[in-house]
Amino acid sequence: MQFHIYKQDKNISGTIDLDGSKSISNRALMIRALCDKDFSLQRLSTSDDTHVLQKALNEKGDFIDIGAAGTSMRFLTAWLSTQQGRSVTITGSQRMQERPIGVLVDALRSLGADITYQKNEGYPPLLIKGQKLEGGKVSIKANTSSQYISALLMLGPTFEKGLELTLEGDIVSRPYIEMTLSLMRYFGVEATWKEQTISIAPQKYQAKDFVVEADWSAASYHYALVALADEADLQLNGLFKESVQGDSVLSALMTRLGVQTEFNETGVRLTKVAINAISFQQDFVLCPDLAQTFAVLCAGLKKNGSFLGLQTLAIKETDRTAALQKELSKFGVDFVQDGEAWNLSCPTSLVTETQSIETYHDHRMAMAFAPLSLKLAKGLIIDNPMVVTKSYPMFWEDLKKLGFVINGEW
Repeated sequence: MQFHIYKQDKNISGTIDLDGSKSISNRALMIRALCDKDFSLQRLSTSDDTHVLQKALNEKGDFIDIGAAGTSMRFLTAWLSTQQGRSVTITGSQRMQERPIGVLVDALRSLGADITYQKNEGYPPLLIKGQKLEGGKVSIKANTSSQYISALLMLGPTFEKGLELTLEGDIVSRPYIEMTLSLMRYFGVEATWKEQTISIAPQKYQAKDFVVEADWSAASYHYALVALADEADLQLNGLFKESVQGDSVLSALMTRLGVQTEFNETGVRLTKVAINAISFQQDFVLCPDLAQTFAVLCAGLKKNGSFLGLQTLAIKETDRTAALQKELSKFGVDFVQDGEAWNLSCPTSLVTETQSIETYHDHRMAMAFAPLSLKLAKGLIIDNPMVVTKSYPMFWEDLKKLGFVINGEW
């Protein structure tokens, strides 16, 4: 399946109601599952990942297939280990079975969890025999996925001994950890974070209705549209100025590439301003999900760049740095690793012939490249376009609202 994306004029205007944040939705669902009483969750993400997690939390059988939902794999592995009397095999897609989970399993085992690898050591599928875990002290590498850390933290207050989690080494995903602690605090659980150790006493989550804020990661693709447009005036609804999402740094970063953000009662209004930056440099260690957006945007603006903090991109839905390198080369753009940095070098004239973009089963590849169609005379072709349902099912429909013509099969 392919979509051909094209816009006759190169202007962007209108209003988009953004979907709820997947990261916040999934954490809120886990907290509700750990709470003694039910409560309302409004504006939940409509993403595949959130639907998968909702379904799995209600599943009563002994087999759960979460497909490509990485967050669900991590969160459910922790949760299922505490479900006394249940024995469940949890698996996923072929790519999911290639994504490591050993760090989390080791931490849970140290707390007494009964988890067995069914194929390859350190990778799904897993056989989990749920039992009562007392909690206590555990250590985990701080440069690992924040989802491992969040999975443990959310369980922490339910343990008889609470949780004392020590993060070893440099912390690479602090905003996502802080997001988890912020949501736990909203639902009545307090934690203390001193130096490298997070301590949580035994407590009960308090049932409180909750409204999910819109997804700043999803907003990044609309910011890129504004940056690449000839003229732009775009309203994005659902975003909060005081956000718990690390990706909210987007509004500040985009000012360097010509997008001005004005917060208002319903979200943000985006307009174009002059670009003063000759090149673009940024460490994405705290916001890795924005890296693809900025790499493609810099290519479209013909701005050379230096990207740091991309070390976790290789173990995402695909090896995102390798995928970017291959697809950007189609436009004459070099994306080359030099030590810890990835350097982006643009040609004097971008290749503007219509190109076909492979998405590698990665939703962010499809959405990061889509705005580049504004810089191509006859638009852009996206292969396997419906990968966007993983995080932003209405992405193509929202582009149509902004005047894009999208031809292809659903």
